[in-house]
Amino acid sequence: MILAGPGSGKTTVVTNRILNMIDNCKVNPENILVITFTRMAALQMKERFLKLASESDVHDNAELYNDVTFGTFHSVFFWMLRNAYNYTAANIVTDSEKYGAIRDSIDRHGFRYDSQEDFAKNVVGEIGNVKSERASLENYESTTMKPEDFRVVYDEYENFLRRCGKIDFDDMLVFTYELLSERPDILKLWQGKFRYILIDEFQDINMIQYDIVKLLAGESQNVFAVGDDDQSVYGFRGAAPAIMKKFPEDFHGTVIEYLNVNYRCSYDIVECSKRIIQNNRDRYEKQLRSAFAAGQSDRVHIVKTDSMPDQNKKIIDRITELNRAGIPYCDMA
Repeated sequence: MILAGPGSGKTTVVTNRILNMIDNCKVNPENILVITFTRMAALQMKERFLKLASESDVHDNAELYNDVTFGTFHSVFFWMLRNAYNYTAANIVTDSEKYGAIRDSIDRHGFRYDSQEDFAKNVVGEIGNVKSERASLENYESTTMKPEDFRVVYDEYENFLRRCGKIDFDDMLVFTYELLSERPDILKLWQGKFRYILIDEFQDINMIQYDIVKLLAGESQNVFAVGDDDQSVYGFRGAAPAIMKKFPEDFHGTVIEYLNVNYRCSYDIVECSKRIIQNNRDRYEKQLRSAFAAGQSDRVHIVKTDSMPDQNKKIIDRITELNRAGIPYCDMA
């Protein structure tokens, strides 16, 4: 497990590791699975790797490197379901269908809550949490609506999906877990296919994704996880950075390495960030430092505003001020 602080070059580490596995350890590229959390991140990771590989003089056959699988959890799991159940893209419920079914159920039963639009989104989010955490619906305490009302909407939504032959993104996780748990023959097939698993942004993993990874890893437990528990932002959809604390318990013989040099931010930004994040108690202790020396850049300025429009105006005024001082807009973020 690589604990990689922000700006510490984790993508460089992952891509170089893949290349080393193929060129020096003679690993078959077809046996390597690289997972990250967004389609864009997966595409960028693949592009970075292929660019790096193109500079390698170990193999004459450049096509070999294209055999590494890069994807998101959902794309990889849907691949498994497609092979098992002949699913197609037409089986994936659209957002409009999903929200339409939820709103129909709410209206049909006369459930009335404030902010109906946000309310429907919150209900969908909670349905996802129940599925991804494999929680008991009977014991689930909804924070969005009365528990008995939530159970009615949940059941009707599930009936809608089954009636229409549809699955949602959370079903992809649940069905994959059930498939691999209940069919040892299919599990063995995929374990043989993906003998080396690399996971980027590991702090964003949720429990069911983690359980599927453990199934795929099998007895080899050959998992290379890269993440930073200080950077988890997807708690609202079930991500649990505490899973990173469990990793050494579940994968025996785990070696933990630290990428603790930030090549992106100034000394002052890193020091200020450290003072804030140190207040979190349930985290891996890290000694993050900037690659830049103190005094090489402006200090961190803390600006207090009364409202979002006031905040926006202050940002615009500062951008204008810097541009008039000769700094191009393309040099600002």
